[in-house]
Amino acid sequence: MQTLYVDKPNPISCHSHNDYWRREPLFSALKTGCVGVEADVWLVEDDLWIAHERSDLKRGVTFTSLYVEPLVKLLEQRNGFFPGKGWTHYGVYEDYPEQTLALVIDLKSESLETWPLVEAQLQPLRDRGWLTHVSDGKVHPRPITVVGSGATDFSTLRANTTFRDSFFDAPLNALENSQYDATNSYYASVSFTEYLGLSLTGFLTPTQLEKLKGSVREAHARGLKARYWGAPAWALGVRGRIWKILSDEGVDIVNVDDLQSFRDWATARTATADML
Repeated sequence: MQTLYVDKPNPISCHSHNDYWRREPLFSALKTGCVGVEADVWLVEDDLWIAHERSDLKRGVTFTSLYVEPLVKLLEQRNGFFPGKGWTHYGVYEDYPEQTLALVIDLKSESLETWPLVEAQLQPLRDRGWLTHVSDGKVHPRPITVVGSGATDFSTLRANTTFRDSFFDAPLNALENSQYDATNSYYASVSFTEYLGLSLTGFLTPTQLEKLKGSVREAHARGLKARYWGAPAWALGVRGRIWKILSDEGVDIVNVDDLQSFRDWATARTATADML
């Protein structure tokens, strides 16, 4: 069997935003070490097509072809099958087999029509026992954690009270007095600029910093991973300072467009910490 990729990176706290835009969808993120990937999904001709805007839709660029089938092939290489027991549950990162990969499905079409097809197309991963799931109130981590975002309907995801294998992308700015917790959600996300405001220098005011800290505390109290998207990406010095602040304050996941730059930054940060 052909090896899908040979890199053996350690996982880092990046989420590959608009992953399908890359020359190698999915595998560019895995070569970098991202622990999350994201696909914008549209219901077209009874299938799930992938694109950021409807005008960008192309026949053959589908959820199954870009994500489900490659993940099944990769995980079949990582795992073994034992008659009577089924497949083992090692993740996409060979040296970090317990690390799950968040597969974020950002629905662009109406949820009640689209999500059942998402569930159906995930069946090959489900059949092999590779989807994180909740059974009788307990979360069972697996190689892939499916996260519904965008137009995904929260009530649909949590309708089954005894078993579910998809989770919600909860609003990080609206967690207080909510129903979101680790049994129904995985990420808790918010736009950096919409929630914290602009930062032209890469530094945060005391008010912004306290809002950031409060959001992380609330997410972690619920067992969720705090994620910020839309953080300043330019100039490079500003971007680096924002990455440092988010990391220092315990933000679990940062949306990243320039994967290699984030990888280099995270590696240098780790090396510096090891020297102290």
